[in-house]
Amino acid sequence: MSLVHVRGLRKSVPLPDGSTLEILRGVDLDVEADSRVAIVGRSGSGKSTLLNVLGLLDTPTDGLHEFDGRDVGRAGSVRRDGIRGADVGFVFQQFNLLQGRTAVENVEVPLLYASGRTFWTRRRAALEMLDRVGLADKADTQPHRLSGGEQQRVAIARALVRGPRLILADEPTGALDVDTGRVVMELLETVASETGAALVTITHDPAVAARADVVHTIDHGVVVDGPVPDGGGAGPTEEVRVAGAGVVA
Repeated sequence: MSLVHVRGLRKSVPLPDGSTLEILRGVDLDVEADSRVAIVGRSGSGKSTLLNVLGLLDTPTDGLHEFDGRDVGRAGSVRRDGIRGADVGFVFQQFNLLQGRTAVENVEVPLLYASGRTFWTRRRAALEMLDRVGLADKADTQPHRLSGGEQQRVAIARALVRGPRLILADEPTGALDVDTGRVVMELLETVASETGAALVTITHDPAVAARADVVHTIDHGVVVDGPVPDGGGAGPTEEVRVAGAGVVA
């Protein structure tokens, strides 16, 4: 049984002019536990929307979405929040660290929603995760005093501190130079392997995609085999409409 099982997944949003924009048009996808998956495609093709749905940040309009055999596509917000908090970790291109908080305080954030011993030992867990990503000596440093690569490693530590079974990375090397990006991907892959987590990466970088066990291309909101056809991806009008609706696709 796949960790993530998606069939006929659709996502549409209403637009200000009363029409509907279809972002995902029937996605079929399986992600196995302890696998490395890359999703590639042109800007506006639906990659980030798919990642948000897989990570339970967004709900599908239609279709089947199962996580570890559980139907989560139709689950209520409380159940979805619980599964996401326990089993899903996110790594974003722009780090999304909280300014004014130290590295260890940033890593602690997901554990503020834990209970029992996990909550009370959150600082120790955060320090141990910072040590695993090579930043034990930066625990009390605020984000603006860290390099881009160091900030991304803090973001990785934050994503992994609760031991997620699914790691979702949205262009995790997009704001880094080539060498730093390679180090960050190696770190993500190593920690994912050590914990048995599945790693799904959205990327425009062929070098990052080549590191995956499986590479999927998304085109016009559908996962297809092979490269995106000539002329694929969202046209200028669609991209403007998506941005106007406040949707990241």
